[in-house]
Parts: sequence; C-alpha cells; structure tokens
Amino acid sequence: MTTVLLTGAAGFTGGAVHRRLRTRGVELRLLVHRRPPAPDPRARLVRGDLTRPGTLRGVCDGVDTLLHLACAVDEDDPRACDLVNDRGTAALVAEARRAGVRRIVHLSTAAVYGDGPHSGAAEDDLVPAPVSAVSRSRLAGERAVRAAGGVVLRPMFVYGPGDRWLVPHLARTLTALPVTVDGGRARLSLVAVEDLAAAVAALAAADWEPVPGGEVHHVGHPEPVSVRDLAAALTEHLGVPAAQADITYAEARELLGGRPRALRHLALFGRDHHYDSTGIWRRTGHTPGDFATRFAAAAPWYRAHLAPLAPPAAAPAGPTEEGTP
Repeated sequence: MTTVLLTGAAGFTGGAVHRRLRTRGVELRLLVHRRPPAPDPRARLVRGDLTRPGTLRGVCDGVDTLLHLACAVDEDDPRACDLVNDRGTAALVAEARRAGVRRIVHLSTAAVYGDGPHSGAAEDDLVPAPVSAVSRSRLAGERAVRAAGGVVLRPMFVYGPGDRWLVPHLARTLTALPVTVDGGRARLSLVAVEDLAAAVAALAAADWEPVPGGEVHHVGHPEPVSVRDLAAALTEHLGVPAAQADITYAEARELLGGRPRALRHLALFGRDHHYDSTGIWRRTGHTPGDFATRFAAAAPWYRAHLAPLAPPAAAPAGPTEEGTP
C-alpha cells in the first residue's frame, strides 16, 4: 500500500484532498503544526514546523509520496512567506530526499506569472514574473520540488466549500460597487476545489517516476469563465446585487486611486487570466465538472458561511492564496 504524507490538511485545498484520500486506499500521514485537521482515525498524525527544519527530521521515513499543500498567505508578512513557502519547502523536500521519498507533488499558484493579461497560455509559454510576496516565495519553493523531479501544480482561482478568499471578496466588492469593468469580458481559470483535490489524489495514488527538472501543470477547468458569468452566479445563488453600470478599465484604475492592493485585484479580475490546463486532466484521467453545476452545488455552503456583505474596507483584505494569487 502506498504511504502518503500530506501537509496543509487543515486548509481549504488540503482538507478537500484529505477527504479524497480517505477513499483512495492509501496509508495516510498528516503533518500537523498548529491547526488540527479533520478527525481521521485511519490517519497517523506527525508533528513538524516548516519554519524549524530540525522538527521535520523523520517525518518522511517510510513515505512513498509527499503531497505538500501547506503555505503561508499573509501579504503583510513577507518574512513568514519566505520561511514557510521557500525555506520551509526546501527543508521538507531535503528531508523527503534523505528518506528516499520517490514522488513529490507541490501546490503552487499561477499567480507566479504576474499581472498579465494571460489568455490560454501553456506551461512553457510564460516566464514567471511574480509581483507579491506570496507568489515570489511560492515560485522560490517550486525550485526545490522541481530539482527533486516532483510535480508542481499551478491553479489560478479555486472555489467551493471552504473558500474564504475568492467568492467572499468578490461578493463584498460587488455589493459595495455594483459595476462591471469592460462588460465583464475578462476570462478566468477557475477550478472547483473538489476537482483540484481529485487531481492531487490521483497523483498520490498513481505509480509514476520523477523526471529530471520536474513537471509543471496548470490546474483549471478547460473552459474559462468570464467575470460577467461569475458575477451572475453570485447574483443568482448568493443575492449579490447585479451590476448597475459598466466602466472601462482605465476608469476603474482612476476610481481606485493609488491603492496598491485594490489595483492588484483590478488587474486580476479586470483582465484575462486563463491558462491551458489540458495536461493535468490528461495526466490524471479526471474530468472536471462545469462551473454552473459546481457553483450551484457549493452555493449552500457559501450562503451558510458568508459574513454579512460589508464593504471590503471593513472586511478582510481580500484574496491572496488558495483562491487567487
């Protein structure tokens, strides 16, 4: 039986992968630091801190596949991002290699490509140019994984039960400012968390050989979703106000003034950010569900967990990782 070590099991994507792995017939270990994962009597808990490499000694002994999904996402704490996403990943990979782990799968982000616009680019088409502390540190962490012949996954926008970033931020923004930008024509790579988890779980259970230089795969639905259709889904299922006006991208930039974070989000949602993801679905044999079906299924969770739709200034700073860059 394959033995799998999963990091980040208490998080959004990691929790979904944990649920998937329960049905995949693997022996599961969960690396735990602060937050405990969902109870699982069949999983073995091992303790370690990515910021303290000495605590990782032995956590990979007897492991066949490492699934590294843990990350730091606080844009206001670049040091934590560096310690966890870059140095922590390198330390964990070093420990995996010492222990003879054959396969490593690492969750990164398509935000490593920067602000774009990007329209249908394949994995080899773009040179990474990250613009945030989170994305820079995650790109740095990829290097250790690829040097070990591992697989790096780069989703762009992830949604579904457990999402505290993407949909909540958009819902608050559109409630405070019910407008579209350039008709909402910008198209985005979205992936339901259950489909992302299915791809990770398939890689965990499969027997594959590492390749020199590793592999990189985008992870999004084959069909991008327009911001207009995404906003319409929020209106239909979550009661978010429909747009009352349409403005140009230049007008939106002027409206936002010199607020760097707001301008960053405008760059993400006001222009194309979609990527060719056919490789990962071919690699794993999984067929992702369409956006309309997946979002409708996730809507009850969002309705139950969305805080009152206060303006963004009164809410968390907005999406960074596990839903957006």
